[in-house]
Amino acid sequence: MDDKKTTFLKQNSMKKTDKTSLLSYQDYPKEPVIIDNLSMKFMRQSKFIPLKVKDDILHIAMADPKDSPVFDALNIAYGYEINVYKGREEDILEAIERLYGAGSQSMEMIIEEAGKDIYDISPGKENDVDHLRDLASEAPIIRLVNKIILNATELKASDIHLEPFENEFKVRYRIDGVLHNAESPPWSLQAAVISRVKIMAKLDIAERRLPQDGRIKLKIADKAIDFRVSTIPTLLGESLVMRILDRDTLVLDLQKLGFPDDILPRYINLISQPYGMILVTGPTGSGKTSTLYTTLAKINSPENKIITLEDPVEYQLRGINQIQVNPKIGMTFSGGLRSIVRQDPDIILIGEIRDRETAEIAIQSALTGHLLFSTLHTNDAAGAITRLLDMGVEHFLLSSTLLGVLAQRLVRIICPACKERIEPDEKLLKSMKLSPKEISKIKFYIGKKCEECRHTGFKGRTAIFEYLSVDGNIRNEINSRSSTERIKEMAIERGMTTLRQDGWRKVIQGVTTISEVLRVTLEI
Repeated sequence: MDDKKTTFLKQNSMKKTDKTSLLSYQDYPKEPVIIDNLSMKFMRQSKFIPLKVKDDILHIAMADPKDSPVFDALNIAYGYEINVYKGREEDILEAIERLYGAGSQSMEMIIEEAGKDIYDISPGKENDVDHLRDLASEAPIIRLVNKIILNATELKASDIHLEPFENEFKVRYRIDGVLHNAESPPWSLQAAVISRVKIMAKLDIAERRLPQDGRIKLKIADKAIDFRVSTIPTLLGESLVMRILDRDTLVLDLQKLGFPDDILPRYINLISQPYGMILVTGPTGSGKTSTLYTTLAKINSPENKIITLEDPVEYQLRGINQIQVNPKIGMTFSGGLRSIVRQDPDIILIGEIRDRETAEIAIQSALTGHLLFSTLHTNDAAGAITRLLDMGVEHFLLSSTLLGVLAQRLVRIICPACKERIEPDEKLLKSMKLSPKEISKIKFYIGKKCEECRHTGFKGRTAIFEYLSVDGNIRNEINSRSSTERIKEMAIERGMTTLRQDGWRKVIQGVTTISEVLRVTLEI
């Protein structure tokens, strides 16, 4: 380009507008802005990224909006007027990698590429281990599996499900507790994809008749993320689930978990006791592990020795001795607990009480001066008491050691970007069991579904709680071997807020919806 043309471009096209307000990560484009011969290396070195091109104006985000040599170079090369916005360096670099790096190729392109290079596995070859290993090591299959994992982490999914059906191989992501269909590879690639994940998890790809468990540790966008892998044989092939364990999603703050103001101080007082047993109950995926980890972080101090026995250890906590259960070599909850009490701990966490033996050792540990935490899979707080009694635990021992039970569920939070006031259905209003006068004072909201929440109307989750304090009256009910209903009735009389009632509080506060509370709780 001659000097006259360069001068003309500088004088007539290079009008930059320096926006001082900082861009958020949501302001970056979802798809790459294609500009001929604009190299990824140049963008990385100069710490800028194109946002859009409109009316011959190139809008860019830069870490340093005063870097004029970059404007000169872009202006000379393309002749656009430059409009500059300030962005965080880490956001810009991550967006460059996402939009222009190895992860930028669309799933459709990767599947198409894999379909060209990988062929159907005939009945005679699907048990050929060497053939499967070769297929799983092909570049298109590696890229396909990497893309499935990358998409899941970007969507903040908690699990990836790879499921074989008749003439269909389905990929689904669990996001905010609900499964969503994702773009799936053709059925013919299922054996290669499953084998690739099994190789990554160091599992036996030749074994397709028995369940297997493994782990994968990957670095994604400069973050170390663990994946817990589980396979199980089905009628139509192996089903595989990957649990995504991202430490950045672990919130070690009781208030941020969703504890209401009336329960939080009582729970903090409970976990400050020197000895006794505290239980957290709920189904799989109800946030029990997060609550217990946050609890341990709250009471962890140099004066306390804390030992946990878990299956599996999901997150590593600083200053806490964590033990992985391994039944294959005899390291069970009951066997491990016997050894733990000889390690002079102050606080013990048992991942789950599954049988009478573990329950009895746990209670003995609580009786001998240890503060013990554990979980049970029950529908409510009162159900934990009758579950332990049904296991064969002596009622007088249980009443002497149990300090309190916390039941919980997770509800989805209404997306703040598309939150809108509505008038809910009359049937839903009746479920709240409030008077018309009380309902008239409440403002109800719903998410209208937008790109921010992936058109679900929800973004993120919070917990609802039911806290049962074991006082003298509840101890009498335990000693009388009362039913779950009687214990719950007594607790409610003494001021216990049920799961559904705490859910209604979240609805009234505009945090979640009536239907969401009904989805995760039982009738009072």
